[in-house]
Amino acid sequence: MSNLKIYNTLARDKQTFVPIEAGKVRMYVCGMTIYDYCHIGHARMMMAFDVMYRWLLATGYEVTYARNITDIDDKIIRRAVENGETISQLTTRFTQYMDEDTGALGILPPTLVPRATEYVPHMLALIETLEQKDLAYQGTDGDVNYAVRNFPNYGRLSGKSLDDLRAGERVDVNTGKRDPLDFVLWKASKESEPEEVKWDSKWGKGRPGWHIECSAMCSALLGEHFDIHGGGADLQFPHHENEIAQSEGAFGRTMVNYWVHNGFVRVDNEKMSKSLGNFFTIRDVLKKFDAEVIRFFIMRAHYRSPLNYSDAHLDDARVALTRLYTALDGVDGDGADLDWTEAHAVRFAQAMDDDFNTPVAIAVLFDLASEINKSKSPALVRQLKGLADVIGLLGRSAQQFLQAAVGETDTTGDAAIAAQIALRAAAKKARNFAESDQIRADLLSAGIILEDKPDGTTNWRRA
Repeated sequence: MSNLKIYNTLARDKQTFVPIEAGKVRMYVCGMTIYDYCHIGHARMMMAFDVMYRWLLATGYEVTYARNITDIDDKIIRRAVENGETISQLTTRFTQYMDEDTGALGILPPTLVPRATEYVPHMLALIETLEQKDLAYQGTDGDVNYAVRNFPNYGRLSGKSLDDLRAGERVDVNTGKRDPLDFVLWKASKESEPEEVKWDSKWGKGRPGWHIECSAMCSALLGEHFDIHGGGADLQFPHHENEIAQSEGAFGRTMVNYWVHNGFVRVDNEKMSKSLGNFFTIRDVLKKFDAEVIRFFIMRAHYRSPLNYSDAHLDDARVALTRLYTALDGVDGDGADLDWTEAHAVRFAQAMDDDFNTPVAIAVLFDLASEINKSKSPALVRQLKGLADVIGLLGRSAQQFLQAAVGETDTTGDAAIAAQIALRAAAKKARNFAESDQIRADLLSAGIILEDKPDGTTNWRRA
């Protein structure tokens, strides 16, 4: 169906994608633990798999895409107790905020959005199966743990051997485990915990561990063996390693064909995270930058590469996106479908088939924009808009974007000045000289002097 190659973390190589069932893809991505606003690191993860989802759909696959919500967790319980509200009140509110933020960024809703609390019976059944296979046991403290040493090849996803893990282990404070490497499947309830996080089980009242949640949800929705499992690089170990141990231990078969992990967002060479306190929420960034600019900024880096966050990089993204929109302005490209045999479309598809290489795909969009600036070809405008739409870009008119770019920030910032110059150029091209003159006058009143050059470009300087 396509020439798609995907980097498989398990194989440590790019592999040709062959679906289990012809024409269909089943994909599971570990989603948010819902107790606070999503930050740009979360946006990067959801954007990475949104692009994959879009490309799989564009190439003709029928895709079942599940991205879960973790709505039971130590941090969730702690936050709800601090707030004096129920777990469900907290998680319902922040799920709504997440949906608003992802919607603003053009991230498509997944096919399925399972919540962990809806699948506790599946988790209990899975734990019981593991117990029957001597892969789970109840510790002296009441917790049910996974017996890591009883599962062959533990560590193959992350490349960690049991000896490596043993050498790096710390003194385990949980004396209920037989081995410090074992991890919890079912947590025995504590007196201090709210009643709504206590479920009945054969091992007594308790709640699920984090790792078992995803094994239960993905097997219930996508089957014991499915195509793609994804998430952030930080989930490779221990979360995804433990999912493999649980699912393959229980079902006795390969769990996933392609394991896919996106890179971190970095700030001052450190991973962006809530624990480090160096995170920027999507909401806060949206107050300063247009949502499409943020989307474009994230996609300019390959999903597996580190993404360096700064206002300067977002300003640069805004200027670059303005160039694409300016090429569209004043040229009618409506009325025909995308031509996948056209040279730019062929190059775009080759880039996307090469492990979803959005930086190269975006470079193709800029090549198209350059040709449009010379030829004013409606056919090329159709191609530019059609290809950009595949990855969720250029969905507005040029005027809508340029007006938004002017209004979203301080009008004397370099990126905003560039946006206003682009808007003035578009007005001149449309022979709207009154608007062109007004923009020049507004800039002059702000201390910005424009100099029009014979080649049609415009330089500026501060008075």
